[in-house]
Amino acid sequence: MDMVNVKVNGIPVSVPAGSTVLEAANAAGVDIPTLCYMKEINAIGACRMCMTEVSGARGLVAACVYPVAEGMEINTNSQKAFEARKMTLELILSNHRMECLTCSRNQNCELQKLAREYGVDEVRFGDPKSLEPQIECSTAHLIRDNSKCVLGRRCRAVCRYPLWVAVIGASERGFATHIGSAFDRGLGEVGCVSCGQCIAVCPTGALTEVDDTDKVWAALADPTKHVVVGTAPAVRAALGEEFGYEIGTNVEGKMCAALRRLGFDGVFDVNAAADLTIMEEGNEFIERVQNGGVLPMITSCSPGWIRFCEQYYPEFIPNLSSCKSPQQMFGAMMKSYYAKQAGIDPKDIFVVTAMPCTAKKYEVRREDQAAVDGLWDIDATITTRELAKMIRKAGMNFNRLPDETFDPAFGDFTGAGVIFGATGGVMEAALRTVVEKLTGKELPKLDFTEVRGIAGIKEAEYDVAGMKVRVAVASGLANAKELLERVKRGEANYHFIEIMGCPGGCVNGGGQPIQPGNIRNFVDLRAERAKALYSQDASMALRKSHESPLMKKVYAEFLGEPGSHLAHELLHTSYKERSRYPGLDGEKR
Repeated sequence: MDMVNVKVNGIPVSVPAGSTVLEAANAAGVDIPTLCYMKEINAIGACRMCMTEVSGARGLVAACVYPVAEGMEINTNSQKAFEARKMTLELILSNHRMECLTCSRNQNCELQKLAREYGVDEVRFGDPKSLEPQIECSTAHLIRDNSKCVLGRRCRAVCRYPLWVAVIGASERGFATHIGSAFDRGLGEVGCVSCGQCIAVCPTGALTEVDDTDKVWAALADPTKHVVVGTAPAVRAALGEEFGYEIGTNVEGKMCAALRRLGFDGVFDVNAAADLTIMEEGNEFIERVQNGGVLPMITSCSPGWIRFCEQYYPEFIPNLSSCKSPQQMFGAMMKSYYAKQAGIDPKDIFVVTAMPCTAKKYEVRREDQAAVDGLWDIDATITTRELAKMIRKAGMNFNRLPDETFDPAFGDFTGAGVIFGATGGVMEAALRTVVEKLTGKELPKLDFTEVRGIAGIKEAEYDVAGMKVRVAVASGLANAKELLERVKRGEANYHFIEIMGCPGGCVNGGGQPIQPGNIRNFVDLRAERAKALYSQDASMALRKSHESPLMKKVYAEFLGEPGSHLAHELLHTSYKERSRYPGLDGEKR
């Protein structure tokens, strides 16, 4: 690899040829501020916060797009650069509605942080106090307020490239420029899939999830309700970031302790429902293979992917597994099996889930998700960020909490359930069970490493009981589109496909802790968080769903067998073709 030698603030640094000034500065341990840049998908130099002085240039350059050259001297701290950045901040703030104390992003806002660092303690231009909120809230998962938007276009980039749906972008020009959907329709009236990736990359409070914590607090305060909570595998790998832990720290023990102190009557793990998903999905796959069913079978755990399939690729609806997601299975089991075991009327059970995903807010009110007496499987779902908000509001010192465990009634799980949170994890968990069921032999090696990693598309072939089983894994809907197009053209032939809507899977979900650009651009959040899950899986005594004592008990005492009539009533669902333009066709979100 050709290297280029430069100096950053007088310190010699060697970087690969083609690197930008921003990347060279990062290699030297220096952060240059940005409000628009996103590595690989949004290098447009739009916000002008990264203006930097370099030798050989006639003026300041945009560090995020300006390439380095041999012998270049980069001065990130020049007075000229400081003054330019401060002026840019003042101009951005001139039409930015400032309600920092009550904003959901207070103390975690990149704009607020820069204003503090550059000493912007007054607004010289315009009158931000006169700005009115510009609220758009037509979906179940997101609230947009363009009066807080800085037009960095990160949201547009993440929606267009890794997600492909491209339902938002810049409209009009000049002072009238704003972010919106076609014809300024609400997100609920276009093909949004509710993934929330735009929230995760927004540098300010212009995009936030719908806050459901008040529903949870109200339920916890209601003496007539038995309130239970289930946490997704990816939450334990990221929640610690909200309390100062290193990225990728597994805080399962402290999370359990916090949930118990919030007042939940039952603290359970959706990992157990992930094991249940494998039991049902594995059985469904074997039945399709042996009985000539529709192949390839495609996983159904990701509600963003399901919405995408229903809107953009309805021809693949017959390929979708009929299994509900682990979240929905968890709710159905709480209001049936758990209710029966505990002797509680299902209508008195309030089921909460903590998820890394904003699309779960849409999923909980999908059709065919009310398995017990017409009661919704899930009563409220909160993101990892909302859970952290509740912990802080309760006055807990998270770091000082003891490590506790889940309640055993629905808290025992295997390593297969844990890895659901990473791309490829559902596939690997399924293979551990399906291969043993088809061959009747114990696997000598449980790690299907070919489907691991952060690559957007992964393929593998396995010899199972004399049959070549071809599998594929895709994360990020642009990669899902590419994979489905290959299948449609006859260029690829698979038996089983896993698709996750978010790049990297649930560990990178739209409801996970927000990391600023200088972290997100240079640390692979997907890989670091996934390590926590694979590490936990490797340390567990039981790593196959069908060996879980809880699963054996549930089927023996309640469900009968995978694919039974009762299992279908409780744990399976249906899909339908949906319009890409629901607002035009009268469909409600």
